[in-house]
Amino acid sequence: MERVDISILGREYSLACPPEEKEALNAAALHVSQLAGRIQGSGKISGNERIAVMAAIQIAVELLSMRAPDGPLGGLAVGDFKRKIDDMNAILDSAFALSR
Repeated sequence: MERVDISILGREYSLACPPEEKEALNAAALHVSQLAGRIQGSGKISGNERIAVMAAIQIAVELLSMRAPDGPLGGLAVGDFKRKIDDMNAILDSAFALSR
């Protein structure tokens, strides 16, 4: 494991990760730091905890709106994909409940 030191909103954090994930962790930390800085700079939200929650929500929105690459699921957003899986699980649960 390697140690990665990052700073977000003036606070220092030390994280451990495998060497092959260090670059991705640094990129993720930079993304969070920049987003938190923009939220803080807007002046509409104060307090690091509230800023962190708003940044987490924004990142979740980004993640759920990501599109699948070309292929059988091309163009499908991650959130849409999750909803489809949840729907299929509900159908299967209903079918299993009826068969008992």
